[in-house]
Amino acid sequence: MKEIMAIIRMNMINKTKDALLKEGFPSFYCRKVMGRGKKKVDFSIFDTSLNVEDLASSNIVGEIVETQRLIPKRMISLVVNDEDAEKVVKTIIDINITGNPGDGKIFVMDIPETIRIRTGEVNEEAI
Repeated sequence: MKEIMAIIRMNMINKTKDALLKEGFPSFYCRKVMGRGKKKVDFSIFDTSLNVEDLASSNIVGEIVETQRLIPKRMISLVVNDEDAEKVVKTIIDINITGNPGDGKIFVMDIPETIRIRTGEVNEEAI
């Protein structure tokens, strides 16, 4: 079994939910998360000849704030059989890809054992 964990844009959760349902994966967990990517401040935007008034009217402050703040995202998680993992990953990518930074990340992890509390079913029967 595999756990598929994906961090996606907030506005893509309903499209992702509908696509997973259409592909036969109706069960998953979703939560709001905050995070940021690898983008760093480009210090070359600083011009030492700028005074405070020029700084306020330039886009430098916005650039710094934009690259340092945490961005709201959604994290979804679902456990699937090994043979379904590739299909789930492809579905998530197909729906969420824009080609722009911030599209998200997908993590695939092995799940050695699953137990349904109510019935005691294990592994594939439990999911």
